Amino acid sequence: MRIEKIADGDKTKYMDLLLIADEQESMIEKYLYRGEMFALIDDDLKAICVVTQEQPNVYEIKNIVTVPKYQRKGYGQYLISFIVNHYKKSGGELYVGTGDSPMTLNFYEKCGFEKSHIVKNFFVDNYDHPMYEDGKQLVDMIYLKRSL
Repeated sequence: MRIEKIADGDKTKYMDLLLIADEQESMIEKYLYRGEMFALIDDDLKAICVVTQEQPNVYEIKNIVTVPKYQRKGYGQYLISFIVNHYKKSGGELYVGTGDSPMTLNFYEKCGFEKSHIVKNFFVDNYDHPMYEDGKQLVDMIYLKRSL
């Protein structure tokens, strides 16, 4: 198993996969080229992640997705562990924003994140269509953070 950093010129070839975690291309384009993209490969591509630097020593996971047929096999957790170690030298904080989905929130909490703050109406105000996860409409963005 290895993790590779993806060059800017190659990032768009992963758009179909990124759209699984963030289903509006225009939103992905806002962070894709200002962030670093990492790919977890174990024989073939298993998961990808885009991380941006929001302020000095403050990073945010903007998109993390595991190829559907490989989900629930630990690849996402492994990739987050890599990201934490990669940015640890900053001594700052790592954030991730998500909708109010118990399954997703539990995943991030298992990865060592704690709830930080909420951005009210984020999904309603920023997406051109209603967003749903597990049959529930997403309205507010819930941010979680982890010390690096």
